[in-house]
This record gives sequence, structure tokens and C-alpha cells, in this order.
Amino acid sequence: MRSSLVRQFGDPGQVIELVDIDRAAPGAGEVEIAISLSAINPSDLIPVTGAYSARTVLPFVPGFEGVGVVTRIGAGVRDLKPGDRVVPIGASGLWQQFLVRPAEWCFAVPDDIDDQQAATSYVNPLTALRLVEQLREHFGSLKGRRVGVTAAGSAIGGMLLRLLAMEDVTTTAIVRSEKSVRHLGDADRVIVADGVNLPPRLTFDAALDAVGGNLAGELIARCVQPGGIFIQYGALSGVPVPQAAISGRPDVRFTFFWLRTWVHSAGRNPLEVAFERSFAGLRDGLFASPIAAIYPLSRLAEALAHQEDPRRDGKILLDPRC
Repeated sequence: MRSSLVRQFGDPGQVIELVDIDRAAPGAGEVEIAISLSAINPSDLIPVTGAYSARTVLPFVPGFEGVGVVTRIGAGVRDLKPGDRVVPIGASGLWQQFLVRPAEWCFAVPDDIDDQQAATSYVNPLTALRLVEQLREHFGSLKGRRVGVTAAGSAIGGMLLRLLAMEDVTTTAIVRSEKSVRHLGDADRVIVADGVNLPPRLTFDAALDAVGGNLAGELIARCVQPGGIFIQYGALSGVPVPQAAISGRPDVRFTFFWLRTWVHSAGRNPLEVAFERSFAGLRDGLFASPIAAIYPLSRLAEALAHQEDPRRDGKILLDPRC
């Protein structure tokens, strides 16, 4: 079968190979899934660079998010059967034609959710839901709170703005270019900040950050109010949050959120509830993700180049079947 493969860390466009590998049979408690569509996310590419080399074992197949159809089941599998559509989670490996995964890590897709929606139902929706829940755990009621969202023009940024608007939160959307502003109808205030050029006297109770680096440092140092919370869930800049900014604000709670960590600690029932909320949000548009293009896996190099194009407007999906 056709698969992508990373044998060494480096530039994703240079080190991700296309290979033919043997198709594995599912063992006890496992299912084989024919992948229909898989997504390209920043979280797929960062491990390829070696940023998480201490916890990434080579070689590996990238791809954390997608949808497929069960083709074979192993002994003891009762809740799934061939023909069922599922979202498999829990590890990478979706940039290939067939995937073997424990049945307990597969979540059934309702019939009214199409493959494109299902292929984007995991990483961003579950992250957005959990981030808002963390704010609620910190503050109790969110009504009247002020929250800053970086990378607000991204798909997940839009989801966060829509979720927070439902909580009666005043939101500040922080983007790096004017191009992103047209996507931000749910924000109460929009700031275009290239680097750390933030307006004076910009304040909020919490910040949800996907950028890191100096921008995050400035937000912590002078924007988040005492008793507030700063949650970092991404590092698009490739630069850590300055430690001096964190240590200099003991009156602000600083925390990371990594979806993988939560998924592996949450248990099956909370994950089922989260996917039910994700599918509901896909139906009503709350978690809608525009699709920029769908590429055959055989054209992975083109798909990766499109992913890095600053003019890209939507998610890139891969079709491993061709």
C-alpha cells in the first residue's frame, strides 16, 4: 500500500517520503481502516522537524486527523464492523492508505456528516472546546470576561471566537495581516500586530495563544490582568515563550494545552461527548472549516507546498486512495 514516511527529522517538504509498505492485519481488539481523507495540520508537521524529538520515534507515518472506513476487524471487536465510517485518533499514521488502530480509539461518524467535515472534526474542534472549558474552570462564569485570541484568522481561531461569543465574552482577535481581518466577524475588536506592535493599554482577563515567541511574551508581560490566565496551545512562530515574561508575572496563571495529552488522559466517555459536540458544531456551522484543496497522497509534495503558502485560504486535505 502507499504511505508517507519520515525516516529523519528536517524540513517536511524534504524529508517526508512516499513509499510502498506491506499492509498489516488487525490483531485482537484492532480494526483496519481504509483512509478516505486526512488533514494537514501544523501539529502534523512540527514533529517532522524534530521539535519533539525526545518523544518521537523514527521512522513514523505523519497525520493525526482524518476519516476512513473499517475494512477488517480483529478478534474481540464488537462495536465496529466492516463498512463503518470512523475517525481514528490517539496516534499519528493517517497519511497512508490503510491504518490499523485499536477499536477503542475509533469514533463512529454520523451519516449526515460528510467525509470533508469528518476529516476536520478532531484536532481543531476538540482543542477549541477544551480551551473554553479551561477558561470556565479558571473563572467560573465567563460572562463579561475579556479574552484575547492570537492567530485569530486561523480555522481554530474562528472556532474560538464563535464559542466565546456564545459565552458573552468580549473578544480581541489578534492577527498578523490585514488579509485575515475579513474572517473575524465574531470578534469585538481586531488588532493587526506584526511581531509585538501591540496597542498601549491593551488588556484582557485571559489569552489563548497559538503563536508563542515575543508576541506571547508581550501579552503576558503587559496585557493579561492580575488573576488572569494565559493558555498556550501552539507555537506557530517556532519560538518558545520567553521565560522571563512568565516568571515576571506570578499573578497570572500560565499553562500549556496539548490535545494529545488531554486525549490520552480523558477516557473514552469524555471523548465521545466531545465528538458529539464536534459533530453538532459541524452541522450548525460552529466548527465549519473551509477546504482550500484536496490532493491525492501521490502529490504530497504539492500539498505541503500549498500548506505553506501564506495565501492559502482553508485547510488542505489528502486523499490516500490515489
